Amino acid sequence: MSLHQLLLEPISCHAWNKDRTQIALSPNNHEVHIYKENGKQWVKVHELKEHNGHITDSTFPSSFSSLFTGIDWAPKSDRIVTCGADRNAYVWSLKDGVWKPTLVILRINRAATFVKWSPSEDKFAVGSGARLISVCYFESENDWWVSKHIKKPIRSTLLSLDWHPNNVLLAAGSCDFKTRVFSAYIKEVDEKPAGTPWGSKMPFGQLMSEFGGAGSGGWVHSVSFSASGNRLAWVSHDSIVSVVDASKNMSVSQLKTEFLPLLSVTFVSENGVIAAGHDCCPILFTYDDHGSLTLISKLDIPKQSTQRNISAMERFRNMDKRATTEDRNTTLETLHQNSITQVSIYDGDKSDCRKFCTTGIDGAMTIWDFKTLESYIQGLRIM
Repeated sequence: MSLHQLLLEPISCHAWNKDRTQIALSPNNHEVHIYKENGKQWVKVHELKEHNGHITDSTFPSSFSSLFTGIDWAPKSDRIVTCGADRNAYVWSLKDGVWKPTLVILRINRAATFVKWSPSEDKFAVGSGARLISVCYFESENDWWVSKHIKKPIRSTLLSLDWHPNNVLLAAGSCDFKTRVFSAYIKEVDEKPAGTPWGSKMPFGQLMSEFGGAGSGGWVHSVSFSASGNRLAWVSHDSIVSVVDASKNMSVSQLKTEFLPLLSVTFVSENGVIAAGHDCCPILFTYDDHGSLTLISKLDIPKQSTQRNISAMERFRNMDKRATTEDRNTTLETLHQNSITQVSIYDGDKSDCRKFCTTGIDGAMTIWDFKTLESYIQGLRIM
């Protein structure tokens, strides 16, 4: 693992360029900072400042406001898309060493909360507090980005989105406790899609599947399709991890965990899922071919706790300051010292992740060697 303390303020979201030499971060305000790797250090090389308001949603409590932002970096076209509480989205292109923004016509009256490029990078989706999804594509005749809206049956703010590998289906998690799969087919952009286990008829805005409701009791913070697109994972504020397999009659497996709410989830293999959140460390789950969802292990190897001897003078000082003789060390035994807001794949892909990245409210970015951690965990299970 390699820990990098990039900021003093929270990092609410991040996105990597194609070769992982640069990372775009949102430092809890209306700006986006781009850092470039320079040896073992990360140096800020660009600031994107077109948004005129905090990249947050004022409908959420202030303690959560930094978590709802949007950045995504298209690896092939090398374009960045951002969205924010000013109800705008911008597509950024690098020209002559300067990132130039192009405004997107979102047509929303509430904060934009999440953005994600499609796999083909010819469109992207924006979630918002307006209870709708804006599916955006480039209209060459007018030389601007326009959008079509998916509205029904969404009843609350969108918190997360993820694209199916076919570039048409779109998963969405929202504050109405529901996870949904929609068709985002746009005839001006997409070829007619082939049928999938999620369904065969895919007109724009078609609700393919919906999960949640009875027995569900939390905002859906994050959603992730598997590499095949047949499986979908999500995490919700009631500390439940869920996986559905569309190829097995939409069979849903749920695991109620003992952890604090998880905020981000991603597939790291067709059977492996990593999630992280308020417990400040990534956690590995597996979903086997029989439909069983299992907690494997926390992936943050605890530091060796050292008990130091407290002198008589230190005991006296503690009694004087805190009315106790205890030596209270507030440092956590995890690499991150506050909630993890996002997990992303750093090396590999959803079918075979070798390294992954986390950023958090502590302003830190950590790169984890997943293969090494897997070997460590397997060793512990054999012992």
